[in-house]
Amino acid sequence: MDSFERQRVLDEEHLRLLRIGYLTMGGVAAFTGLFGLFYVFMGAVMASVMRIPPKGPGQPPPELFAWFFVGFGLLFMILAGTYAALAFVTARSLRMRRSRTLCLVTAGLSCLYIPFGTLLGIFTFNVLGRPSVQSLFSAPPLPLPPPLTPPPPPQTSSVA
Repeated sequence: MDSFERQRVLDEEHLRLLRIGYLTMGGVAAFTGLFGLFYVFMGAVMASVMRIPPKGPGQPPPELFAWFFVGFGLLFMILAGTYAALAFVTARSLRMRRSRTLCLVTAGLSCLYIPFGTLLGIFTFNVLGRPSVQSLFSAPPLPLPPPLTPPPPPQTSSVA
């Protein structure tokens, strides 16, 4: 095996591992986003319980504090869901060897997910910065594999 073939196999393996990393981080981000539901629920319960008029003429109503919880939970869910979708799209782009810029942007955002996202982002910058990998992304995209078809149902013999 010559050095060119060896580098190609190494690049393919590193891109496969990055893809697995982004699929994992996307799943973790999607699961983490569900914790925002806790804040939404907690804020909604507090808002329904705190139906007390303000004590002074210039004070905000007490349930406003509860709506901050709802807003924080919704914002947390939206941000986590957006990152999860971006990670899944990046995993697909790595598989098809397309959208290198998207992969680099996602790597930068992944660095905010300390510590595993930071490692994933740094490894992505390292792998996608190689000239041999850049040439893979400039080549025509790889076709998607055909969808799996279910096996035909077993034939039963009827005895009359």
